[in-house]
Amino acid sequence: MSRPARWSAAVAAVSCLVGVAHGHEALPESLTGARGDPARGRGIVASRQLGLCLLCHSGPFPEERFQGNLAPDLTGAGARWSEGQLRLRIVDSSRLNLATIMPAYHRTEGPGTEGPVRVAPAWRGKPVLSAQQIEDVVAFLMTLRD
Repeated sequence: MSRPARWSAAVAAVSCLVGVAHGHEALPESLTGARGDPARGRGIVASRQLGLCLLCHSGPFPEERFQGNLAPDLTGAGARWSEGQLRLRIVDSSRLNLATIMPAYHRTEGPGTEGPVRVAPAWRGKPVLSAQQIEDVVAFLMTLRD
């Protein structure tokens, strides 16, 4: 399956999750067809310019002085959620919680037909993270077991 076809399949899969029993929602298939790189994923999560995850989350990042407290601690994320559940949370957490403040990192249109996701003009029509970056972050989060 080509990369655009995989991405389209992933978007379609996310769209079909409405109504799935709470706690079991997931996006089980890799967006790229391959596993991500945990080292690159850690870099994205800790980045103050790219992932911005630590604005809201805290976790096992002793070198990062300021970490958020608005969202769950990432420590143990790989033990709490499956790979597919983590992927869905990153791709579009609003599928799990409509009131979430977490951005959709790999979705460019709002649910249904109401238009674009609220993002800065430079990001309109573009995902915040590429499919490969999503897979890298998922691979890293899966290493966080304690």
